Amino acid sequence: MTLHKLSAKTHDVGGIPVARLLPQRSHRTVGAWCFLDHAGPARFSADESGMQVGAHPHTNLQTFTWMLEGEILHRDSLGSRQLIRPKQVNLMTAGTGDESGISHTEQTPKGIKALHAVQLWIALPMHKAIAPAFQHYPELPEWADGGTDYILINGSLAGRTAPTEQHSPLLGADIRFREHATLCLPAQAGWEYGVLVLKGSVEIGGQTFLPDELAKFERADIQQTLSIRAAAGSHIILLGGEPLPHPTRMWWNFVADSQAALEKAVADWNSGHSRFGKIDLAGTKLKRLAAPELKNTIR
Repeated sequence: MTLHKLSAKTHDVGGIPVARLLPQRSHRTVGAWCFLDHAGPARFSADESGMQVGAHPHTNLQTFTWMLEGEILHRDSLGSRQLIRPKQVNLMTAGTGDESGISHTEQTPKGIKALHAVQLWIALPMHKAIAPAFQHYPELPEWADGGTDYILINGSLAGRTAPTEQHSPLLGADIRFREHATLCLPAQAGWEYGVLVLKGSVEIGGQTFLPDELAKFERADIQQTLSIRAAAGSHIILLGGEPLPHPTRMWWNFVADSQAALEKAVADWNSGHSRFGKIDLAGTKLKRLAAPELKNTIR
C-alpha cells in the first residue's frame, strides 16, 4: 500500500486551534471520509463564550462529531437539540439529491471552559436515496488489549461492531497507548486508510508521524496488514473506507457530484429555500451564515 504523509493547515477559529487534514489538493478523501478537522484542545477564560457557530447548511454528507473534552450543544432544522459529551458521537445526515439538505448550529454551553474534538464529514453515496436524519450515540464499544485502549466509533474491528449508521463501508477507531506497542491490523482490499496522530508519535512504513499529521494509505488490490508502532502516551484516530463510485466535489459546507449541484446549493441556501428548513435562534446570539459564491470550477 502506498503511504503518504499529510500535514495539517492550522487556523485560529475564535480562539480555538483547528488543524485541517482533509481535504487537500492531491488527497481529498479516505474512503468516504471527506473532511477531517482536529479542533483544540482549547481553554476558555471566564469571559469567553467558546465555540459559537451560527446556522449553516449541508448537502450530500454526514457530519460526524467525536468529542474528546468539553461539551457541544447541537441544534438542527429537524428539531434536534442534543448535548454531546466526551466519548460520544453526534451523526447528522443531510440527505442526498438536489432537493435535500439540512442546517444546524453548534455552541459551547455556558460554563464549559474546554473544547477538544475531531470533526469529520462522510460523503454520501449519491446514487442512493437517503433522507435527512440525526442520531446521537452515547455508548460505543470500548475495550483494552494489553496497554492499548480502543473505542470503536464506526464500523467493525477485532470482532466488535459500532452502532453508528453507515451508508458505505467505513471504519473509525480511537486508539490510546498507555505503553509502547506495535499494532498489526488487517487492511481490506480496495479500501483506503488513514491514521491521524493526536498526541505522541507513531512509526508507520519507516516514517515517523507527529501530532496533526495524517498517514494516508492508497487502496490496495489485495488484503494486507497495517503495522503501527506507537510510543507510550500516543493517541491516534484510525480511519478506513471503500471509495465511493462517483466524484466527491466540495464547496464551503456542501458536497455534490457536479458543479451545477454545488451552484444550486449555494443559491438555494442564500435565498432561504425550504430544503434546508429553519432553526429557531431566539434567545441566542447566533446568526445565519451566508454561503460564499462559487467563482471557480471545482474538480
